[in-house]
Amino acid sequence: MKKEKILITVKTYPTPSSKYDELVCTAGLREDGSWVRIYPIEFRKLSYNDHYKKYDWVEVLLERRTSDFRSESFKPKSDLKVVGHIGYDNSWQERKDLVLKKAKVYTNLTELIADSKKPKYVSLAVFKPTKIIDFTFEPVDREWSKQDALSLIQGNLFEPNSDFKPVRKLPYKFKYKFIDDAGKESHLMIEDWELGALFWKYADNEVIACQKVK
Repeated sequence: MKKEKILITVKTYPTPSSKYDELVCTAGLREDGSWVRIYPIEFRKLSYNDHYKKYDWVEVLLERRTSDFRSESFKPKSDLKVVGHIGYDNSWQERKDLVLKKAKVYTNLTELIADSKKPKYVSLAVFKPTKIIDFTFEPVDREWSKQDALSLIQGNLFEPNSDFKPVRKLPYKFKYKFIDDAGKESHLMIEDWELGALFWKYADNEVIACQKVK
């Protein structure tokens, strides 16, 4: 088994998990532009030295998750070691060369949805909208559901001496509103870790917090 080099492009806000307490959806691109989903990763339980950021290059041993029908899904068999980072030099040119030139880029949402089903089962993709119309937000439940809360409580029972605290639930849902190359208008949720962190930074005034996120 050989370590693979992955550019982290997806790092979501933590969500409760019945099996792993909570998970941070982590995914990225190999150097050839193919996608990888890496789980489980309980990011907030990692040591500080093992923390990774979006657009970090990491090296990790991966094992295909045969129980997951999604071909991009892998289990980490080693720690994720940060070996580099893509900055925004030359208007993100290095990132563009990988994400927009090597990876398959969808511009039609109907095509992407079709490819997410049999036989391709595409579950990760680069999507480039024709036009972003708006960024919207709306209030949602402020507390985790009973099932999610139970998962978090059960996780703490197994680690009674841990100072690990369950993540706070974001009280808003954030979405992009856009049109694709066929003129179809759609909404897609955005659940980035950075979005949640920014919201809580200004959460004493939620009106300001939502505007900062937008």
